[in-house]
Amino acid sequence: MKTSEPALFQWVPIRSLAPRHRERAALHLLSLDPRDRYLRFGYPATDEQIRRYVDGLDFDRDELFGIFNRSLVLIAMAHLAYAPDAKAPEDRATAEFGVSVLTQARGRGYGARLFDRAMLHARNRGCSRLFIHALSENNAMLKIAANAGATVQRDGPESAAWLQLPPDDLVSRVDELVGQHAAELDFRFKVHARRMNELMNLVRDVGDHIAEKARIASE
Repeated sequence: MKTSEPALFQWVPIRSLAPRHRERAALHLLSLDPRDRYLRFGYPATDEQIRRYVDGLDFDRDELFGIFNRSLVLIAMAHLAYAPDAKAPEDRATAEFGVSVLTQARGRGYGARLFDRAMLHARNRGCSRLFIHALSENNAMLKIAANAGATVQRDGPESAAWLQLPPDDLVSRVDELVGQHAAELDFRFKVHARRMNELMNLVRDVGDHIAEKARIASE
């Protein structure tokens, strides 16, 4: 199996998403322009359709991953979906992958990194195959799949890609565990940094207000 990015590619914190992130996921998808919505869903999804999709996400069965910027905006998101009846691990032989990246975050390899994470997670959950269904014009998505070693089958306007996954091992489990903890620490650091920035802005505003009051009183 190939890797979708060079080994020396800069590490990217990829965080697992939970039900509490549902609104962040909705805002991310609603921020996609019409063209990106069309490529992500295979049709020009409206705001209402996106809301229904997000409301229907099953965080217990499926897995969602996200990349947050320093402002805690979800700039890239992946959905690793299992069959609706795949309740037990042994039922999760195949998973479908979907990804979206905001325009301002393009060209950084985030889609490929999310695919790498999805492969690792699927392996460690006993999944043997990843499936991607995409429009044939979605060259970026199909390129990610092909670079990872997937077999891409084009059928007119639609394409399907299948990737066989190796079984999990100690290395794959440790890799995922380390990545999860590192991403969680990164997110907490961003939260702390944002709060400190807000506090400093408040202190500055109060200082400016006091200085203005003093100036007026001295006139």
